[in-house]
Amino acid sequence: MRRIRAAAVSAVTLSFALTVAACGGGSSGTEGSNEQPKTLTYWASNQGASLEVDKKVLQPELDKFEKRTGIEVKLEVVPWGDLLNRILTATTSGQGPDVLNIGNTWSASLQSSGALLSWDAKNFEAIGGKDRFVESALGSTGVQGQDPAAVPLYSMAYALYYNKKMFADAGIEQPPTTWKELAETGRKLSEDGTWGLGAEGSNLSNNIHQVFVLAKQHGADFFTVDGKADFTSDGAVAAVKQYVDLMAKDKVIAPGNAEYAQNQSLSDFAKDKTAMVLWQTASATFASQGMNEDEWGVAPAPVQSGEPGLGRATNSMVAGINMAVFKNTKNIDGAKKFVKFMTSDEEQIILNKAYGSIPPAKAAQQDPAFDAPALAVLRDTLATSATALPQVPEESQFETVVGTAVKELFADAAAGRAVTTESVRAKLEKAQQQMPEK
Repeated sequence: MRRIRAAAVSAVTLSFALTVAACGGGSSGTEGSNEQPKTLTYWASNQGASLEVDKKVLQPELDKFEKRTGIEVKLEVVPWGDLLNRILTATTSGQGPDVLNIGNTWSASLQSSGALLSWDAKNFEAIGGKDRFVESALGSTGVQGQDPAAVPLYSMAYALYYNKKMFADAGIEQPPTTWKELAETGRKLSEDGTWGLGAEGSNLSNNIHQVFVLAKQHGADFFTVDGKADFTSDGAVAAVKQYVDLMAKDKVIAPGNAEYAQNQSLSDFAKDKTAMVLWQTASATFASQGMNEDEWGVAPAPVQSGEPGLGRATNSMVAGINMAVFKNTKNIDGAKKFVKFMTSDEEQIILNKAYGSIPPAKAAQQDPAFDAPALAVLRDTLATSATALPQVPEESQFETVVGTAVKELFADAAAGRAVTTESVRAKLEKAQQQMPEK
């Protein structure tokens, strides 16, 4: 999803100290002006099946905002493959939008640039208060102990999606709840050109999401408590090996999935080529590819044993999209009004229904639409068994170097090369050497 990130991240990391001057201040709390009170520019992330779908979802809401406030919002939907690099360029040039969407895992990295408005108590009060949002979503808005750099907009969690007919034809009555069961179930379904589980072996971000959760289940993390990279602990190595072994050892993921990076695993699932897939809020994509809701089921993502919960029973990272404001905006009051509008209970229900995600606003979650079985699993996962990715400034580099290590290991598995504990540790040692020293 973010394949061209590495070079840009490395360059921008070195220039973060200069970014403060370019973007109107670092941690001083200074805000933009109101020189252009009648317009805003907004970079939205691609949440729907296409950029055009996003425009159809968002433009009526932006028109509504303009009618209420007199402020025109100029929309650009930015593909995920371009979004981070566009943002990084804007942080160094100072030529960014007024308001933008960011992947919530980027919050701490972008916060360190000093380019984004800090959401202190005063700014949160301007949009209705910090306590309107669920804690899991707030946990991915910036470095702990600092004012958030963004506000939650869409919340997501991973779940296990499964093809009901393929399960029934194989005589499988229930979806697996543990990784051992998933491997056993997957082997029963991997025959005659179909496969048990889909994966995105070349999607660096998805790789990180999966191995982060598995590391939690092995009692490990990829960073120490003081924020230093710790990629080669026994738990981290075991997590990466367990994930890649689904292809290398268990043979439930097709070797071709090692090259997937653009949601091909979802397409395979919709075409009955794959019986299961671990994904975040996939229902809208399945619908866009012609699947009816009664063709697939959804269950909590697997754990090692027992039931999902925090700690060793974590079964999802806290996924989602945050909304941020560039500090040097020329319509600071309008930007805050727009964030307030987009995170209002009314809009949270409209937008999250459209995208099949979960509102991070507590009151909006109570809408009956989010009681549907598929969404209820995601909502409950976020509330009880999801953990935020490390909120450290180096998170972007972590996604790149460890995500690439997992990608290379999937390539080894696809080519029939052995994936051993030693080879996994070597890849992770190389990844750790590419991280900046603390």
